[in-house]
Amino acid sequence: MVEIKRQTKETNISVKLEVYGKGEAKINTGIGFFDHMLNALAKHSLMDIELSCEGDREIDDHHSVEDCGIALGQAFAKAVYPVSGIERYGDSVLVMDEAAVSAALDISGRAFLVFKAKMKDKIGTFDSELIEEFFTAFAHNAKITLHIKKQRGKNAHHIAEACFKAVAVALRKALAKNERIGMPSTKGCL
Repeated sequence: MVEIKRQTKETNISVKLEVYGKGEAKINTGIGFFDHMLNALAKHSLMDIELSCEGDREIDDHHSVEDCGIALGQAFAKAVYPVSGIERYGDSVLVMDEAAVSAALDISGRAFLVFKAKMKDKIGTFDSELIEEFFTAFAHNAKITLHIKKQRGKNAHHIAEACFKAVAVALRKALAKNERIGMPSTKGCL
């Protein structure tokens, strides 16, 4: 179990992460839809995630969502690096009703995000543009290369949820233990 605490003038965040868990979650950010997405991420990645966030939500949800991505990414990096004996690469196409989203990732130590899943402005009261902000912060702090692409979909809730679940399944596949691989790089290090 890895623990990260992040405190700024805008947020106070505590994360506990077990990458080889059972998919259990205790999430409380005060942002209902975001909590729902993080619960889905935990469930389908099989990572146990405890995350609490107190943020300056009187301004908006941006700082809370982005800083949760930073803290969760830092916890992930602390838990998995140095990489050895895992698949390293993972991908998934996740469908949710009319929506289909693909996610492909590399636990590489190299941070990069391609996000091609724009949707309408609001999902209830939640700004959908914050989904990209979360994944940018997560990918950069987890030191992973992550590509997320909407293949089809109209309903923003379905598209957003498919994003989180596709990333979760891709993470589960990339983290799969395979001792035959050893160091998963021809360079001999990541």
